[in-house]
Amino acid sequence: MSTTHQQLLRSALASVMALGLASAASTVSAADGQGKEKCYGIAKAGQNDCANLAGTHSCAGQAKADMEPGEWKYVAKGTCEKMGGQSAEAAKVKAKK
Repeated sequence: MSTTHQQLLRSALASVMALGLASAASTVSAADGQGKEKCYGIAKAGQNDCANLAGTHSCAGQAKADMEPGEWKYVAKGTCEKMGGQSAEAAKVKAKK
């Protein structure tokens, strides 16, 4: 395979990956504006919505255990506390202790 062909394939792959990341970011932003909020401490293993507070991962579905305080899911606004969860601010305070 020629170097030019390899560069073309790499560019195409990079473009596809960038589009995927952009669409994931817009999905997360859209959820914020549609009456949803992040609720920490309620996600089951492998069912979190995105990066955790500790920064040990940056993707959905990577929570290692159920109900980790730094993992979150989007829920309808006003329902987080009823589900036993907490806001980002409360989760950050709890993590510092």
